Amino acid sequence: MLLPSLLSEISSHDLEVAETLIGILRFVLIFVGARTLSEILVRLELPTILGELLAGVIIGASGLHLLVPPETQVQLSGAFSDVIAGMAHIPAEEVSVLYNESFGALQSVATLGLYSLLFLTGLESELDELMAVGKQAFSVAVVGVVLPFALGTLGLMSLFHVDAIPAIFAGASMTATSIGITASVFGELGYLRTREGQIVIGAAVLDDILGIVILAVVVSLGAGGSLDIAPIIQLVVAAVLFVVVALVLSRKAAPAFDWVIDQLNAPGGKLVGSYLLLGASCFAATAIGLEAALGAFAAGLIASTSKHRHEIQAAVTPIVGLFATVFFVLVGAGMDLSVINPSDPEARSALVIAAFLFVVAVIGKVVAGWAVFGKEPTNHLVVGLGMMPRGEVGLIFLGLGTASGLLSPGLEAAILLMVIGTTFLAPVLLRLVLKDKPPEDGNQVPEEFAADPLGGSS
Repeated sequence: MLLPSLLSEISSHDLEVAETLIGILRFVLIFVGARTLSEILVRLELPTILGELLAGVIIGASGLHLLVPPETQVQLSGAFSDVIAGMAHIPAEEVSVLYNESFGALQSVATLGLYSLLFLTGLESELDELMAVGKQAFSVAVVGVVLPFALGTLGLMSLFHVDAIPAIFAGASMTATSIGITASVFGELGYLRTREGQIVIGAAVLDDILGIVILAVVVSLGAGGSLDIAPIIQLVVAAVLFVVVALVLSRKAAPAFDWVIDQLNAPGGKLVGSYLLLGASCFAATAIGLEAALGAFAAGLIASTSKHRHEIQAAVTPIVGLFATVFFVLVGAGMDLSVINPSDPEARSALVIAAFLFVVAVIGKVVAGWAVFGKEPTNHLVVGLGMMPRGEVGLIFLGLGTASGLLSPGLEAAILLMVIGTTFLAPVLLRLVLKDKPPEDGNQVPEEFAADPLGGSS
C-alpha cells in the first residue's frame, strides 16, 4: 500500500501513469540491456546467460542505478526519476517511493522465470541416457558434489571465519553443473553422443538433483537460523524422498498426466497443464518445509517421460527465455561489486575469498573427471572440464541465497565471480582440448545402449 502522504499529494490518475511508466521502463531496460550483451557474447561463442547477468550489473546497483532492488538501499538514478516525474507530472522525489512500492511485481515475474527454468531443466533431463552410463555418471557426480562442497565449506569456515550457514550455502553453490552450457559446447564440437559427453550430461543431471536438495536444506536451515542435527536430518530425508517420489512418478504417473493433457482441447492446453503440475509440485515442496525451487525441478522430472514432452518443451522454452531473463538481470542488478574493489583495502578480503572459491570450484570438478571407473578408454580431462561451468544453475543458487538474506555482500560477489569465471573458462578450455580431435575419435556410446539404456527390447 502506498504511503498516505503520497496519496494525499498526488492524484490517482498521476499515480497510475507513474507506476505504468516505471514498470514499462524497467522492462525496456532489462530486455534491451540483456539482449545487447547476449548478442555480443553469442558472437564470441560464449554463454549468453552471462550477458543477462552482466546487463544487470551495468544497469543495477553496481552500475548506472537504473534497476535497483529496494533491499540494496541504493539511490535510484536521478535521470530515471526526472524522466518519470516529467512525464507523469509528479515530484521527482516521490518517484523512488513509487519505484520501491511497485518492485514486488517485477520480483514475482523473476520468480516465475526461476521456476520455469528449473522446470525446463528437469524436463530436459535424459533419464534413460543417464542410465546408459549410470555407474560412471554417478561416481563423477558424487565426487563433483562432495569435493567442492566440503573444501569450500570447510575452507570458508577455517580460513576466512565465515559463519556456518553462509559457508555451507557457498559450498552448495559450487556443486552445480550447467547442463545447458556443457551440452551446447559438446554439441557444437560433435561430442555430445560420445561416452565422455553422456557421462558429463548424466553427472550434471545428478549434480543438479543433489545440489538442489542441498540448497533446499540450507535455505530452510537459514530461515530457522540453527544447525541442530535433528532438523537437518529431517530436511535431508524429506528432500531426498521428494526427489525419489518425483523420479518414481516420472515413470508411473506419465499416463495419468498425459490423459489430463489430452482432455485440454483449448489453445495452450499443454502449457497450462504443465504449469498446473509445476504449481502443485511447488506447493507440495513448500508445504513439507522445502524450497519451492526443488518442487519446480521435480515437476520437470515428472513430465520428462510424457509423450507430450517435446511439445511441452517447445511451449515452455519461450516463457523461460522471457521471464528467466528478468531473473538473471535482477541477480546482477542486486550485486554490490564495490565490495571487491581492488583499490579498497577493506574489499581485498572479498577478492581473496573469490579466488579461493574459484580455485576450489575448478579443482573439485576437474578431479571428478578421474572418478570414471571401467575398462573403456575415457578422456578424463574432458569429463572434468565438462563438469566445470556453473552457469545458470549457479546463478539460481546465488539468486536464492540473495533473496533469503543468507549471504553478505562480499560473499555474494565472491560467488558471482566464481560462477562467471567457471562459466567463461570451461567452454574455452573444452574447445582447446577438443579442437584437434575429430568427433569420430571420441568413444561413442553403443547404439543399443543409446536406444535402450537398460539393454532390453523396446
